[in-house]
Amino acid sequence: MKFNYLAFKAIYFHEMDRFRRTLLQSLLSPVLSTSLYFIVFGSVIGGYVENIDGISYGSYIVPGLLMLTLLTQSISNTSFGIFFPKFNGTIYEILAAPISTFEIILAFVGSGASKTLIVGVVIFITATFFVEVEVKYPLLMIFLLILVSFTFALFGFLIGLMSSNFEQMSIIPTLVITPMVFLGGSLYSLDMLPPFWQTITYFNPVVYLINGLRFAFYGVSDFNIWISISSMILFLVVCITMVSVLLKKGYNIKS
Repeated sequence: MKFNYLAFKAIYFHEMDRFRRTLLQSLLSPVLSTSLYFIVFGSVIGGYVENIDGISYGSYIVPGLLMLTLLTQSISNTSFGIFFPKFNGTIYEILAAPISTFEIILAFVGSGASKTLIVGVVIFITATFFVEVEVKYPLLMIFLLILVSFTFALFGFLIGLMSSNFEQMSIIPTLVITPMVFLGGSLYSLDMLPPFWQTITYFNPVVYLINGLRFAFYGVSDFNIWISISSMILFLVVCITMVSVLLKKGYNIKS
């Protein structure tokens, strides 16, 4: 089947235009929030914390805070992007158009990931004003940023499909993802935890994402980098499968 570029382009740029119209909320809000983290944790608390793995505390928390932004923004961008057409009824126009399921998913997820990457780049630049940031493996960092953005944008798309109201749509980002990031070593090393809590932390999948990104920055990690990459690819495949099945069946859309 021939790829419908015009339909893909229409959805993609419509979503990107919405990002431009809500720039204050979409871009400045996460930048200000992250800046506060650097001021409080990096500058104030960091002065009382010894270096971790030879890295200053302010620099050490950069990958964790960047991952927090990537996960929350990826999910919120695409979950709202697909939920709002369901809410106002315009989703039926999309489903009736000569566009395949793959093209719909690619347009919404691609725009959500693009917006997340823009915010991520701005967060990274913001971090350099507060702490010294070193990227030891820049290509690996770019690969992980893109992989995480697209994977969790797809996860956000899945949440938007399954949600029936705005409250349901905000449950996972607020009550699941954010706590998992903070409990996943974003602000500390796992070696600083007692043995029992280290074992518990191993069951937190976000730990492997943060450590993978931290390895790309500083070459230090609590886990093998391939564990981080393989876990992300596995989660990506699961999300692709679930979204494709639900969208083809019209779950929570046609009923």
